[in-house]
Amino acid sequence: MTVTTRLFPVVLALFSVAALDACRSAPPEPVQPAVDTAAERRAREAAELERQRQTAAAEAEAARQRAIADSVARVRAAEEEMRRASDMLRATVANVITFDFNKADLRDDAKAMLDTKIPILLANSNVTIRIAGHADERGSSEYNLALGQRRAAMAKRYLVERGVAEGRIETTSFGEERPICTESNEACWSQDRRDEFEITAGGPMLRRP
Repeated sequence: MTVTTRLFPVVLALFSVAALDACRSAPPEPVQPAVDTAAERRAREAAELERQRQTAAAEAEAARQRAIADSVARVRAAEEEMRRASDMLRATVANVITFDFNKADLRDDAKAMLDTKIPILLANSNVTIRIAGHADERGSSEYNLALGQRRAAMAKRYLVERGVAEGRIETTSFGEERPICTESNEACWSQDRRDEFEITAGGPMLRRP
């Protein structure tokens, strides 16, 4: 074995130690500090302010839309309530009254029904009505036509005596021409002996008394 061969491991070991020392002594890579300039801070603050402004604007618009929707809903609810009330008042004015056979005198139930119409008519002075008198099939056409007219006139007089202007009430008679029941018996005839009430003018909405 030569001297060179024996020295080779020693030289290799020394080389390795030197390389390790070199690695240990090498300085670390410098860490770049985070840059946070005043301009960047202002930009971040401006961006945050803009985000807050947009959020506030969106919330304000949503609140405005809710307020509009609530207002529209309240108006529609009020209109619907007024319409229902007006329909009920119209139905009250339109309620018929009936009469005894061959009579034009007002029974107590007929007077009570007329009394429900009076406050409505007084509260709606622009409303005009037509009262149509009817009779059952018994008797001649001419007689029943006159009987229907007397029945309408009696109802008109009752209303006028209690404050409804005479000029707002028109009367007519159909006699036996328009029966609502066609059977020849008292149950049917009692429905035909009637006054019908029709609103002829006064607008679509009635005010409550």
